[in-house]
Amino acid sequence: MRRHLPGTAPAAAPAIAAAAATAAALTLLLAPGVRAADASAANPYERGPAPTRASVEALRGPYAVSETGVSSLAVTGFGGGTLYYPTSTADGTFGAVVISPGFTAYQSSIAWLGPRLASQGFVVFTIDTLTTLDQPDSRGRQLLAALDYLTQRSAVRGRVDAGRLGVMGHSMGGGGALEAAKSRPSLKAAVPLTGWNSDKTWPEITTPTLVVGADGDTVAPVATHSEPFYESLPRSLDKAYLELNGATHFTPNVSNTTIAKYSVAWLKRFVDDDTRYEQFLCPLPRPDLTIEEYRGNCPLGS
Repeated sequence: MRRHLPGTAPAAAPAIAAAAATAAALTLLLAPGVRAADASAANPYERGPAPTRASVEALRGPYAVSETGVSSLAVTGFGGGTLYYPTSTADGTFGAVVISPGFTAYQSSIAWLGPRLASQGFVVFTIDTLTTLDQPDSRGRQLLAALDYLTQRSAVRGRVDAGRLGVMGHSMGGGGALEAAKSRPSLKAAVPLTGWNSDKTWPEITTPTLVVGADGDTVAPVATHSEPFYESLPRSLDKAYLELNGATHFTPNVSNTTIAKYSVAWLKRFVDDDTRYEQFLCPLPRPDLTIEEYRGNCPLGS
């Protein structure tokens, strides 16, 4: 026989239980340490623990990384490359970024970015181009061809969210990243590194863009490349300009904490829509030993 508390009608018990459950849920949501996002639906694209300055500057992020080579004979439209990706599939799919080298260079020149970005929760594809003499417009098309291969035919396509893609590149590859963003507005982020392009104006771009220049660049001086690139981007666009201090055109070819930190933060913020990383971008970083200048729009995503 089911027993009831004295003074409580049997029909009222379910209503009381429901009310208690609702109250308990509200208490949990308002409890210290519970993120506001949990009150509705957390960002489904967040990957990894809450970031800190140490975590975004680290040589490796929280994910173990695997890599696999892609032969030029197995692809069309670009010259093959290397895939870097989180080993575990426990967190589902990841956003992805393709990176192009510069003039006369091979993927080895930007290979350090592969595991560094992948360990933060991205699938990264460093590519070779069809020839080392390709110009920016060609490199832009090759970046897009590599993205299409990555999402449609690659061995890791099941790990990639095809709706969350970005492009990066060094020198003419950086100019190519601008070309790719212009051609494919659906891209979530672009990061040209000491980019070179004979086209100085980019008012058509709608992809959030972080332009990285170097104060000592004599190949693509910031006054005639990175700065006009940045200034020509629409005012309403989420954009930023990072000028490296004590750097040259070839600084992106070796491991660099400042480049990695702000690239990770930019990709996380816009490829993953992860606002936890906005703290590294807004308020605008101040000049220091590694930053000559930083400009940008804050708040982001407004």
